[in-house]
Amino acid sequence: MSELQFPTVTQYASPDLITAIAYEGHDRGDDPRWAESGAPDLDTYRRWCGHMCGIACLRMAILARHGDAPTLFELLDGARKYGAYTEDPDTGSIRGLIYAPFAQYVADAHHRVDAEVHPSLTVPDLLALLDSGRLVMTSVHKEIRRPENPAPGKGGHLVLVTGHHGDTLYFRNPSGHTEQARTATLPVAEFAEFFAGRGVSLT
Repeated sequence: MSELQFPTVTQYASPDLITAIAYEGHDRGDDPRWAESGAPDLDTYRRWCGHMCGIACLRMAILARHGDAPTLFELLDGARKYGAYTEDPDTGSIRGLIYAPFAQYVADAHHRVDAEVHPSLTVPDLLALLDSGRLVMTSVHKEIRRPENPAPGKGGHLVLVTGHHGDTLYFRNPSGHTEQARTATLPVAEFAEFFAGRGVSLT
């Protein structure tokens, strides 16, 4: 599958709203396409869509391998049952995606995709995984969608790296605010400025 043909899935149901959500304070729940995510109701969608980058990466991998995939919220429900997300009973805050239980969920879920956790992942390791035919969910700073700006940090968001050509990485960003940011390419050195050195590879 060519990079142009690789499926793109965003964690928000309406990709054209991501700029407003990310930078203009738009209510995440004010999304006319929310039901396409598979969410049972609007409040559930509003609560969870901001935490779905890893789930969107998984859905892209399944679509790429098999042509169809469960909805985002079907995948989320499965991952939550394995403890890939936790919720603080006092504050209601959500923590996740947690790699080890997520990988166990993928292994058990019959999606015909497997997952391996890489708690320490160098750039050469990443390139080697891509060369072996794996897709790699990598932890990056969310502002990788605007790489023309200095990286404000590393980690906290997941993108799916799909391949490379020489020193150029190809990746899909579930919270990309433009088409170019969603179907992205970056030189390895620029990518590394946002990359936290960990991830999960998928076959």
